[in-house]
Amino acid sequence: MILDQMKQPPAPAPEPSAPPPVIVTERFSLRPLRRSDAGLLAHYSGDVRVARMTTTIPHPLPPGATEAFIARAADPKRSEEVWAMDASAHDGAEVMGVISLERMDRNQSEIGYWVAPPYWNTGLASEALRALVEANPYGSATMFASVFQDNPASARVLTNCGFEYIGDAEAFSVARNAKVPTWTYLRRMG
Repeated sequence: MILDQMKQPPAPAPEPSAPPPVIVTERFSLRPLRRSDAGLLAHYSGDVRVARMTTTIPHPLPPGATEAFIARAADPKRSEEVWAMDASAHDGAEVMGVISLERMDRNQSEIGYWVAPPYWNTGLASEALRALVEANPYGSATMFASVFQDNPASARVLTNCGFEYIGDAEAFSVARNAKVPTWTYLRRMG
């Protein structure tokens, strides 16, 4: 079936001129990043435990990296939407983590996320992922995600949200300065 999808002509990706939609969950909102998020984003993404479980966050975090990340997330020509997990409307923290959705060809998208250590094991990642999948802001037919094999908690988040394991691969981790084995997951939408 995946081969059939690959043979289909790619659907044009929507142009992201406006900020991504706000997605509301029971405990928090997924909202576009703001410049005022820089301090908390730098604090949490600068934690080696977070950086080592991502492909793109360096450790140590260089000066200006967070501000550049926020600027890329707001760029009208971006290919990825990025949301902060924000519980401030529920008397919680303004930034507890980040979730993103990157446009791919053939009406597919790839999800990425990280949660700040104080909020690990709270169901936050699962709730954010479920909300993003339900919202499906790009109208994707398929969503993908990959996790490092030494991060089984993140793999459980994916399987709990209906993603199916499709194989092993590897990805380069900037923080580790090495290729790291990954598990890849897929979810067919609708």
